[in-house]
Amino acid sequence: MPSAQLPRAVFAMDPVHLPLLFPAPLLARLRRTAEIDPALVVRDFADPAAASALAGADVLITGWGCPHLDTEALTALPRLRSVLHAAGSVRSLIGEALWERGVTVSSAVTGNAVPVAEYTLAMILLAGKGAFVQRERYRRTHAQPTPAEMSVIGNLGRRIGVIGASRVGRKLLELLRPYDLEVILHDPYVDVSEAAALGARLVSLEDLLRHSDIVSLHAPDIPETHHMLDRSRLALIHDGGVLINTSRGALVDHVALTDELVSGRLHAVLDVTDPEPLPADSPLYRLPNAFLTPHIAGSLGNELERLGLIVVEELERLADDLPLAHEVHRADLARVA
Repeated sequence: MPSAQLPRAVFAMDPVHLPLLFPAPLLARLRRTAEIDPALVVRDFADPAAASALAGADVLITGWGCPHLDTEALTALPRLRSVLHAAGSVRSLIGEALWERGVTVSSAVTGNAVPVAEYTLAMILLAGKGAFVQRERYRRTHAQPTPAEMSVIGNLGRRIGVIGASRVGRKLLELLRPYDLEVILHDPYVDVSEAAALGARLVSLEDLLRHSDIVSLHAPDIPETHHMLDRSRLALIHDGGVLINTSRGALVDHVALTDELVSGRLHAVLDVTDPEPLPADSPLYRLPNAFLTPHIAGSLGNELERLGLIVVEELERLADDLPLAHEVHRADLARVA
Protein backbone atom coordinates (compact mmCIF):
# COMPACT_ATOMS: atom_id res chain seq x y z
CA MET A 1 0.00 0.00 0.00
CA PRO A 2 1.45 3.40 -0.82
CA SER A 3 2.54 5.28 2.27
CA ALA A 4 1.01 8.54 0.92
CA GLN A 5 -2.49 7.10 1.31
CA LEU A 6 -3.72 5.67 4.56
CA PRO A 7 -5.22 2.19 4.31
CA ARG A 8 -8.89 1.82 5.20
CA ALA A 9 -9.51 -0.58 8.06
CA VAL A 10 -12.55 -2.10 9.79
CA PHE A 11 -12.85 -3.85 13.16
CA ALA A 12 -14.51 -7.30 13.11
CA MET A 13 -14.85 -8.96 16.55
CA ASP A 14 -16.98 -9.01 19.67
CA PRO A 15 -17.01 -5.29 20.63
CA VAL A 16 -16.56 -6.15 24.31
CA HIS A 17 -12.87 -6.78 23.61
CA LEU A 18 -12.15 -3.53 21.76
CA PRO A 19 -11.48 -1.17 24.72
CA LEU A 20 -8.95 -3.57 26.25
CA LEU A 21 -7.23 -4.39 22.98
CA PHE A 22 -7.00 -0.75 21.95
CA PRO A 23 -7.08 1.64 24.94
CA ALA A 24 -7.21 5.33 24.06
CA PRO A 25 -3.47 5.98 23.41
CA LEU A 26 -3.15 2.86 21.25
CA LEU A 27 -6.39 3.61 19.39
CA ALA A 28 -5.10 7.13 18.65
CA ARG A 29 -1.90 5.63 17.22
CA LEU A 30 -3.95 3.25 15.09
CA ARG A 31 -6.09 6.10 13.75
CA ARG A 32 -2.95 7.98 12.70
CA THR A 33 -2.05 4.95 10.59
CA ALA A 34 -5.39 4.00 9.02
CA GLU A 35 -8.82 5.39 8.25
CA ILE A 36 -11.05 3.54 10.71
CA ASP A 37 -14.29 4.18 12.55
CA PRO A 38 -13.85 2.93 16.14
CA ALA A 39 -17.62 3.01 16.61
CA LEU A 40 -18.11 0.35 13.92
CA VAL A 41 -17.31 -3.17 15.11
CA VAL A 42 -18.65 -5.79 12.70
CA ARG A 43 -20.24 -9.01 13.99
CA ASP A 44 -22.01 -9.96 10.74
CA PHE A 45 -20.48 -9.42 7.31
CA ALA A 46 -24.01 -9.33 5.82
CA ASP A 47 -25.08 -6.42 8.05
CA PRO A 48 -26.36 -3.63 5.75
CA ALA A 49 -25.11 -1.00 8.22
CA ALA A 50 -21.54 -2.18 7.65
CA ALA A 51 -21.75 -2.73 3.89
CA SER A 52 -20.20 0.57 2.81
CA ALA A 53 -17.25 0.35 5.22
CA LEU A 54 -16.58 -3.29 4.34
CA ALA A 55 -16.72 -2.55 0.60
CA GLY A 56 -13.93 0.00 0.99
CA ALA A 57 -11.78 -1.90 3.50
CA ASP A 58 -8.17 -2.72 2.68
CA VAL A 59 -7.53 -4.19 6.13
CA LEU A 60 -9.69 -6.16 8.51
CA ILE A 61 -8.70 -6.02 12.20
CA THR A 62 -10.14 -9.15 13.74
CA GLY A 63 -10.38 -10.65 17.19
CA TRP A 64 -12.39 -13.11 19.28
CA GLY A 65 -15.96 -13.19 17.99
CA CYS A 66 -15.12 -12.38 14.39
CA PRO A 67 -17.32 -14.29 11.91
CA HIS A 68 -15.69 -16.94 9.70
CA LEU A 69 -14.03 -15.46 6.63
CA ASP A 70 -15.53 -17.73 4.01
CA THR A 71 -16.47 -17.09 0.37
CA GLU A 72 -19.73 -15.39 1.30
CA ALA A 73 -18.00 -13.05 3.74
CA LEU A 74 -15.38 -12.10 1.18
CA THR A 75 -18.03 -10.91 -1.26
CA ALA A 76 -18.58 -8.01 1.15
CA LEU A 77 -14.84 -7.25 1.15
CA PRO A 78 -13.79 -6.82 -2.49
CA ARG A 79 -10.74 -4.67 -1.67
CA LEU A 80 -9.45 -6.70 1.27
CA ARG A 81 -5.68 -7.14 1.22
CA SER A 82 -4.75 -7.99 4.82
CA VAL A 83 -6.27 -9.54 7.94
CA LEU A 84 -4.62 -8.53 11.22
CA HIS A 85 -5.80 -10.81 14.01
CA ALA A 86 -5.64 -9.33 17.52
CA ALA A 87 -5.74 -12.77 19.12
CA GLY A 88 -4.04 -16.16 18.79
CA SER A 89 -4.86 -18.92 16.32
CA VAL A 90 -6.47 -18.07 12.98
CA ARG A 91 -7.28 -21.68 12.08
CA SER A 92 -11.00 -21.38 12.81
CA LEU A 93 -11.23 -17.88 11.30
CA ILE A 94 -9.66 -18.22 7.86
CA GLY A 95 -11.39 -20.06 5.01
CA GLU A 96 -9.78 -21.44 1.87
CA ALA A 97 -11.27 -18.64 -0.21
CA LEU A 98 -9.19 -16.04 1.61
CA TRP A 99 -5.94 -17.89 0.93
CA GLU A 100 -6.94 -18.36 -2.71
CA ARG A 101 -7.41 -14.60 -3.06
CA GLY A 102 -3.89 -13.99 -1.77
CA VAL A 103 -4.85 -11.94 1.31
CA THR A 104 -2.00 -11.64 3.80
CA VAL A 105 -2.74 -12.71 7.37
CA SER A 106 -1.03 -11.71 10.60
CA SER A 107 -1.68 -12.95 14.12
CA ALA A 108 -0.80 -11.66 17.57
CA VAL A 109 -0.18 -15.23 18.72
CA THR A 110 3.35 -14.38 19.88
CA GLY A 111 1.89 -11.79 22.25
CA ASN A 112 -0.68 -14.26 23.54
CA ALA A 113 2.12 -16.76 24.21
CA VAL A 114 3.61 -14.51 26.90
CA PRO A 115 0.93 -14.81 29.62
CA VAL A 116 0.45 -18.53 28.90
CA ALA A 117 4.16 -19.15 29.43
CA GLU A 118 4.16 -16.96 32.55
CA TYR A 119 1.21 -18.88 34.00
CA THR A 120 2.91 -22.18 33.21
CA LEU A 121 6.18 -21.11 34.80
CA ALA A 122 4.33 -20.10 37.96
CA MET A 123 2.54 -23.44 38.09
CA ILE A 124 5.78 -25.39 37.55
CA LEU A 125 7.46 -23.62 40.45
CA LEU A 126 4.44 -23.97 42.74
CA ALA A 127 4.04 -27.64 41.83
CA GLY A 128 7.73 -28.23 42.55
CA LYS A 129 7.24 -26.76 46.01
CA GLY A 130 4.23 -29.00 46.58
CA ALA A 131 2.09 -25.90 47.05
CA PHE A 132 -1.17 -27.37 45.78
CA VAL A 133 -0.97 -30.57 47.81
CA GLN A 134 0.24 -28.82 50.94
CA ARG A 135 -2.47 -26.18 50.74
CA GLU A 136 -5.13 -28.87 50.75
CA ARG A 137 -3.41 -30.77 53.58
CA TYR A 138 -3.03 -27.56 55.61
CA ARG A 139 -6.71 -26.68 55.19
CA ARG A 140 -7.64 -30.15 56.41
CA THR A 141 -5.19 -30.62 59.32
CA HIS A 142 -4.21 -27.07 60.38
CA ALA A 143 -0.77 -28.57 61.08
CA GLN A 144 2.74 -28.15 59.71
CA PRO A 145 3.92 -30.89 57.31
CA THR A 146 6.15 -33.61 58.67
CA PRO A 147 9.87 -33.79 57.78
CA ALA A 148 9.10 -36.79 55.57
CA GLU A 149 6.53 -34.76 53.61
CA MET A 150 8.98 -31.87 53.26
CA SER A 151 11.72 -34.13 51.91
CA VAL A 152 10.03 -34.49 48.49
CA ILE A 153 9.52 -30.74 48.03
CA GLY A 154 11.82 -28.44 46.10
CA ASN A 155 12.83 -27.18 42.67
CA LEU A 156 16.58 -27.80 42.73
CA GLY A 157 17.35 -30.10 39.82
CA ARG A 158 13.73 -31.02 39.21
CA ARG A 159 13.23 -32.35 35.68
CA ILE A 160 10.69 -30.51 33.55
CA GLY A 161 9.36 -32.12 30.37
CA VAL A 162 8.06 -29.68 27.74
CA ILE A 163 5.94 -31.22 24.98
CA GLY A 164 5.95 -28.91 21.97
CA ALA A 165 8.31 -26.13 20.93
CA SER A 166 5.37 -23.96 19.94
CA ARG A 167 5.47 -20.23 20.52
CA VAL A 168 4.28 -20.83 24.07
CA GLY A 169 6.70 -23.74 24.48
CA ARG A 170 9.63 -21.62 23.30
CA LYS A 171 8.68 -18.73 25.55
CA LEU A 172 8.42 -21.13 28.49
CA LEU A 173 11.86 -22.58 27.70
CA GLU A 174 13.21 -19.02 27.76
CA LEU A 175 11.57 -18.29 31.12
CA LEU A 176 12.89 -21.54 32.63
CA ARG A 177 16.54 -20.68 31.89
CA PRO A 178 17.34 -18.79 35.15
CA TYR A 179 16.20 -21.66 37.37
CA ASP A 180 18.14 -24.69 38.61
CA LEU A 181 15.98 -27.10 36.67
CA GLU A 182 16.73 -29.79 34.12
CA VAL A 183 14.62 -29.31 30.99
CA ILE A 184 13.85 -31.95 28.38
CA LEU A 185 11.85 -31.40 25.21
CA HIS A 186 9.83 -33.43 22.75
CA ASP A 187 8.89 -31.96 19.38
CA PRO A 188 8.96 -33.88 16.08
CA TYR A 189 9.89 -30.73 14.15
CA VAL A 190 12.95 -29.83 16.28
CA ASP A 191 16.41 -31.40 16.02
CA VAL A 192 19.00 -31.95 18.73
CA SER A 193 20.96 -28.78 18.02
CA GLU A 194 17.90 -26.55 17.96
CA ALA A 195 16.67 -28.06 21.22
CA ALA A 196 20.05 -27.37 22.80
CA ALA A 197 19.88 -23.77 21.59
CA LEU A 198 16.48 -23.52 23.28
CA GLY A 199 18.00 -24.76 26.53
CA ALA A 200 16.64 -28.29 26.50
CA ARG A 201 17.66 -31.87 25.74
CA LEU A 202 15.63 -33.50 22.97
CA VAL A 203 14.02 -36.83 23.83
CA SER A 204 11.23 -39.07 22.59
CA LEU A 205 7.73 -38.52 23.95
CA GLU A 206 7.85 -41.80 25.86
CA ASP A 207 11.21 -40.97 27.46
CA LEU A 208 9.97 -37.52 28.39
CA LEU A 209 6.96 -38.99 30.16
CA ARG A 210 9.04 -41.64 31.95
CA HIS A 211 11.71 -39.25 33.23
CA SER A 212 9.94 -35.95 33.97
CA ASP A 213 8.81 -34.81 37.39
CA ILE A 214 6.55 -32.22 35.78
CA VAL A 215 5.13 -32.53 32.24
CA SER A 216 3.87 -29.39 30.48
CA LEU A 217 1.81 -29.59 27.28
CA HIS A 218 2.33 -27.04 24.49
CA ALA A 219 1.43 -28.94 21.33
CA PRO A 220 -1.16 -27.79 18.77
CA ASP A 221 -4.64 -29.28 18.61
CA ILE A 222 -4.48 -31.12 15.29
CA PRO A 223 -5.65 -34.63 14.33
CA GLU A 224 -2.20 -36.08 14.99
CA THR A 225 -2.18 -34.83 18.59
CA HIS A 226 -5.74 -35.81 19.57
CA HIS A 227 -5.45 -37.73 22.86
CA MET A 228 -1.68 -37.88 22.44
CA LEU A 229 -1.59 -38.48 26.18
CA ASP A 230 -3.77 -41.56 26.27
CA ARG A 231 -4.07 -44.14 29.03
CA SER A 232 -0.85 -45.95 28.12
CA ARG A 233 1.21 -42.78 27.92
CA LEU A 234 -0.20 -41.32 31.13
CA ALA A 235 0.84 -44.57 32.81
CA LEU A 236 4.46 -43.79 31.91
CA ILE A 237 4.53 -40.76 34.22
CA HIS A 238 6.02 -41.80 37.55
CA ASP A 239 3.96 -41.89 40.74
CA GLY A 240 3.56 -38.38 42.11
CA GLY A 241 4.30 -36.77 38.74
CA VAL A 242 2.51 -33.58 37.69
CA LEU A 243 0.79 -32.86 34.37
CA ILE A 244 0.22 -29.22 33.40
CA ASN A 245 -2.04 -28.47 30.44
CA THR A 246 -2.40 -24.90 29.19
CA SER A 247 -2.74 -25.93 25.55
CA ARG A 248 -5.94 -27.74 24.57
CA GLY A 249 -8.00 -30.26 26.50
CA ALA A 250 -8.28 -32.60 23.51
CA LEU A 251 -4.57 -33.45 23.75
CA VAL A 252 -5.38 -35.60 26.80
CA ASP A 253 -7.72 -38.56 27.21
CA HIS A 254 -9.69 -37.06 30.10
CA VAL A 255 -11.35 -40.33 31.07
CA ALA A 256 -7.91 -41.88 31.55
CA LEU A 257 -6.58 -38.77 33.30
CA THR A 258 -9.55 -38.71 35.64
CA ASP A 259 -8.89 -42.32 36.58
CA GLU A 260 -5.24 -41.51 37.33
CA LEU A 261 -6.21 -38.53 39.47
CA VAL A 262 -8.97 -40.36 41.34
CA SER A 263 -6.43 -43.06 42.18
CA GLY A 264 -4.14 -40.38 43.63
CA ARG A 265 -1.19 -41.56 41.55
CA LEU A 266 -0.74 -38.33 39.58
CA HIS A 267 -1.30 -34.62 40.09
CA ALA A 268 -2.57 -32.16 37.47
CA VAL A 269 -2.80 -28.44 36.84
CA LEU A 270 -5.45 -27.96 34.18
CA ASP A 271 -6.34 -24.62 32.63
CA VAL A 272 -8.03 -26.43 29.73
CA THR A 273 -10.14 -29.58 29.74
CA ASP A 274 -12.21 -31.72 27.39
CA PRO A 275 -15.04 -30.87 27.51
CA GLU A 276 -14.69 -27.28 28.67
CA PRO A 277 -16.03 -26.70 31.22
CA LEU A 278 -16.16 -30.15 32.73
CA PRO A 279 -19.56 -31.52 33.80
CA ALA A 280 -20.68 -30.33 37.22
CA ASP A 281 -20.32 -33.83 38.65
CA SER A 282 -16.70 -34.27 37.53
CA PRO A 283 -14.57 -35.46 40.46
CA LEU A 284 -11.75 -33.20 39.26
CA TYR A 285 -13.47 -30.22 40.89
CA ARG A 286 -13.10 -31.85 44.29
CA LEU A 287 -9.84 -33.78 44.12
CA PRO A 288 -6.98 -32.34 46.21
CA ASN A 289 -4.47 -33.40 43.51
CA ALA A 290 -6.29 -31.58 40.68
CA PHE A 291 -5.88 -27.80 40.38
CA LEU A 292 -8.35 -26.38 37.85
CA THR A 293 -8.58 -22.86 36.46
CA PRO A 294 -11.17 -21.65 33.89
CA HIS A 295 -8.97 -21.09 30.80
CA ILE A 296 -7.25 -18.01 32.23
CA ALA A 297 -3.67 -18.60 31.11
CA GLY A 298 -4.05 -16.69 27.83
CA SER A 299 -4.34 -12.94 27.47
CA LEU A 300 -6.97 -11.40 29.74
CA GLY A 301 -7.62 -7.95 31.14
CA ASN A 302 -4.72 -5.55 30.66
CA GLU A 303 -2.74 -8.26 28.84
CA LEU A 304 -4.97 -7.73 25.79
CA GLU A 305 -3.22 -4.43 25.12
CA ARG A 306 -0.12 -6.40 24.14
CA LEU A 307 -2.13 -8.00 21.32
CA GLY A 308 -3.47 -4.65 20.20
CA LEU A 309 0.04 -3.22 20.08
CA ILE A 310 1.17 -6.03 17.79
CA VAL A 311 -1.70 -5.24 15.41
CA VAL A 312 -0.94 -1.51 15.40
CA GLU A 313 2.71 -2.21 14.64
CA GLU A 314 1.69 -4.54 11.81
CA LEU A 315 -0.62 -1.87 10.40
CA GLU A 316 2.23 0.65 10.50
CA ARG A 317 4.35 -1.79 8.50
CA LEU A 318 1.62 -2.15 5.90
CA ALA A 319 1.27 1.62 5.63
CA ASP A 320 5.02 1.90 5.02
CA ASP A 321 5.11 -0.96 2.47
CA LEU A 322 7.11 -3.16 4.83
CA PRO A 323 6.61 -6.91 5.27
CA LEU A 324 4.53 -8.13 8.19
CA ALA A 325 6.51 -9.27 11.22
CA HIS A 326 3.94 -11.85 12.36
CA GLU A 327 2.61 -13.20 9.07
CA VAL A 328 0.77 -16.50 9.11
CA HIS A 329 1.43 -18.75 6.14
CA ARG A 330 -1.13 -21.18 4.79
CA ALA A 331 1.32 -24.09 4.87
CA ASP A 332 1.96 -23.60 8.60
CA LEU A 333 -1.65 -24.18 9.64
CA ALA A 334 -1.36 -27.95 9.38
CA ARG A 335 0.98 -28.06 12.38
CA VAL A 336 0.29 -24.98 14.50
CA ALA A 337 -2.44 -24.13 16.98
